Amino acid sequence: MLKLSPDLLIFTDLDGSLLDHHSYRWHAAQPWLDRLAQAQTPLIITTSKTAAEVCTLQQQLGLSHWPFIAENGAQIVFPEGWHDQPDYPAKTLGADYHSLTATLRALRHQTGFAFQGFADVDAATVANWTGLTLPQARQARQRAGSEPLRWAGTDRQLEHFRTLLAQHDLHLTQGGRFYHLMSREVSKGNAARWLAARYQLTRRQPLTTLSLGDGPNDLSLLHASNLAVLIRGQQAQPLTLPNDFSGRLYRTQQQGPQGWCEGLDHFLLNGRSQHE
Repeated sequence: MLKLSPDLLIFTDLDGSLLDHHSYRWHAAQPWLDRLAQAQTPLIITTSKTAAEVCTLQQQLGLSHWPFIAENGAQIVFPEGWHDQPDYPAKTLGADYHSLTATLRALRHQTGFAFQGFADVDAATVANWTGLTLPQARQARQRAGSEPLRWAGTDRQLEHFRTLLAQHDLHLTQGGRFYHLMSREVSKGNAARWLAARYQLTRRQPLTTLSLGDGPNDLSLLHASNLAVLIRGQQAQPLTLPNDFSGRLYRTQQQGPQGWCEGLDHFLLNGRSQHE
């Protein structure tokens, strides 16, 4: 059976996974958070949220001593104990936010496609879109390397838009509420691989990676891990990992933090595996 230890690296999505999709509460997961803390097992938040949002949540969750991945892999933020890390306090991958939003404005002018990003609206609108409080919405607009989009065009226009973005080395990934624009090389999976390699440099034993997520933007993260928990999400159709996924996958029956606990129970208490 897989055991809790510092040689187990756990990456977790937030919204719809550790956090309830609607209420943003995590209290159902608190017993597992306590177990992971007692075993000093790294729990690395890997989310579409911004660094400003995650810092607040990290404190509330008791995870401030671990690094985290923000904006779907566009930024890796290190805790104070990592001050000797060359990229401290944060590593940004891909294009910066100013470049991304400038490209979006140019493409909207060129095509006339109907979409809006966080840069196009104020914090009150973001709060209305997301259910966040106004202070939380302000944090959500403090972005470094990705832009959430609300798409109002047709599916055909969306495919054309993806083609145009690729010409700028950009791509879209779909989250629980928004499409997220970022550089082509940016993903949760790539950021997790980078961070796992840094952890491995300080370990004599090989690391085991376990990831939990519920949305399309989590697939690269799950694919990058030895063990993957695909939490039942909001999508009408079940998600599918790439055919070359070589790890072990468990699909939960429950959603949100209850599903998050179900996935950890499966691998860490029951010791079973389930393939797609």
